[in-house]
Amino acid sequence: MRKAITLMMALALTAALVLSCGGGKGGAGGKVVLIMGSWRIDDTAQVNKLLAEYAKIKPNVEIQFRPTNPPDYNATLRLQLGSGTGPDLMYARSYAPGQKLFNAGYFADCGDIPGVKQNFSASSLAPWQMPDGKIFAVPFAAVSHGVYYNKTIFQKEGLSIPQTWEEFLTLCGTLASKGYTPLANGVAEEWDILECFFLGILPNFVGGPEDRVQYETGAKPLNDANFTAAFQAMADVAKYLPKGYESVTYNDSQALFNTQQAVMFMDGSWTAGVYTDANFDWGVFAMPPPQGRAAAITFHPDMAITYNTKTKYPQECKDFLAWIASPEGAALASEALPLGFFPMISAPIKLAEAHANEFLGLNNGRETDARFVWPKFLDLYSPMNQAVIQVIKGAETPQQAADAMEAAAAEIRSR
Repeated sequence: MRKAITLMMALALTAALVLSCGGGKGGAGGKVVLIMGSWRIDDTAQVNKLLAEYAKIKPNVEIQFRPTNPPDYNATLRLQLGSGTGPDLMYARSYAPGQKLFNAGYFADCGDIPGVKQNFSASSLAPWQMPDGKIFAVPFAAVSHGVYYNKTIFQKEGLSIPQTWEEFLTLCGTLASKGYTPLANGVAEEWDILECFFLGILPNFVGGPEDRVQYETGAKPLNDANFTAAFQAMADVAKYLPKGYESVTYNDSQALFNTQQAVMFMDGSWTAGVYTDANFDWGVFAMPPPQGRAAAITFHPDMAITYNTKTKYPQECKDFLAWIASPEGAALASEALPLGFFPMISAPIKLAEAHANEFLGLNNGRETDARFVWPKFLDLYSPMNQAVIQVIKGAETPQQAADAMEAAAAEIRSR
C-alpha cells in the first residue's frame, strides 16, 4: 500500500511539473492548448491581446503566454527543454544562443513555414539562421537607432534635418553658437555611447550586412579608411556633448533632452516612451551618412519565435508562426509590441502611435543591419567601447583606435 501511495504521489508530482513548465495539452471540448515561453514579462498584457486576436481565427487553439524572469530565461528554458517539459512555442535569442538550442535538437527548423522566406529580408532572417542556411525562428521584433530632436527649437531657429554627416556637424556647430547644448549623450555608463551612438552611426561609414561580413572574415580590416572615419566622427562630436559629459549617465541624457537642456539625443527606439508627456514637440531622424555614401540604419533584431521539436502539436505551432510571418499577423503584432519595438516583416506596417510610426519609417529607402559586433564580434564589445571613449576624450587618435580594433579582430578570427 505504501508503495502504491508513493507511486501515486510521484505521478502527481510529475504531472504538476509538466503543467507548470509547459507543454501542449488538450483542453475542454477538444481545444488544443499551446504554451508560449518568453523573457518579456513586461509584455504580458500586450501579448495576451495578440493571442486573443489569433483565437478569433483559430477558435480551436488556445495559446497561453507564460514568460520567465528575463535573467533566468536562458537557464530555465534549457532545463525545461532538456527535461521534456518545455513550452510548445517560445521566444528565441538571436545568433549563438539560439543556434546552440537548434543544434541540441530543441528548436525546430522553421524554413518551410509559409511567409518566412518570402516576407523577411536576408538581414532580418540572419540572426536566427544557421551557417548552412536553416532558419530556426520567425523574426518578431527589432529596435531601431536614430536621433531624437527638439522640433520646437528646430522651428524656432529655422533649422532643417541634416542629410549628410557633414551637415550634421554643421548643425551641431550652429546650435552651439546659439548657446544650445547640441547633444545629450554622455559616457558615464559607457555602454550607451557605444551601442546607441557609435554602433548607430557605423553602418553609414562602413556599409551594411555584406560589408560587415567582409570585416568579420578579414577581407576588410577594421583599420581601413572607412572604419577610421567612424572613429574620427566620434572625435568630431566630442565638443558638442554636454559639459562634464564624463559624468553624464544614460538617465541624465534622457533628462537633458526631456527638459530641453539638450537639443538632440543619439539613442534607441526603446526610449520613445520616456518622452510621451514631453511639453515640447519632438521627433526622430536617421543618423546621416558621410557625403557620397549610401544611407544605412541600425535596426537591431531582438525577438523571434520558434517551436519545440517535441511538441505534440507541430502543425498548430506552425500555423501560428505562419500567421506571425504574414502581413496581417505582423500588423496586429505591431500593436501588441511595447513602444519602440517593431515588426521585422518586409511588408509596410503603419503603427497607431505617431512617434513609433516615425521611427519605423526611418527604414524606408535605407539598408538595415544589426549592431556591428553582435553577429561575430561580441568579444570586441568591451575594447571597442573603451576605444570610443578614449577617442572622445582625446586620449587616442582615431587611427590608434582603429588599429587596436583590427588587432583584436584578427585574434578573434584566428580562433
